[in-house]
Amino acid sequence: MGHLSTHVLDTMNGCPAAGMRVTLEALDGNGGARTIKTLTLNSDGRNDGGPLLNAETMAAGRYRLTFAVAAYFREKGVNLPEPAFLDVVPLEFGIADANGHYHVPLLVSPWAYSTYRGS
Repeated sequence: MGHLSTHVLDTMNGCPAAGMRVTLEALDGNGGARTIKTLTLNSDGRNDGGPLLNAETMAAGRYRLTFAVAAYFREKGVNLPEPAFLDVVPLEFGIADANGHYHVPLLVSPWAYSTYRGS
């Protein structure tokens, strides 16, 4: 039963990135994108509705998660320059196995981020 999930941690403040806006898109081979969903992360830095893609909606292909980093930190009262060093963080990744578990965490501050395929 494949699914896609994400989790965002605010490394500047040492907490989940509650309230961060995230967009999930499916990418086609011609540079186009189709928005699948837009969400706001809950108090744990996750999607309230469970997986972003579940067994019924999971498909092999290219995807992009876009995280609204600057807006999140500004809403937390962080004084960022204009333009911010990181405005949005787009993560493009592939799903090769529609039956697999794909977890895409983001560790982020206003100046740096890292990601990996989680478990």
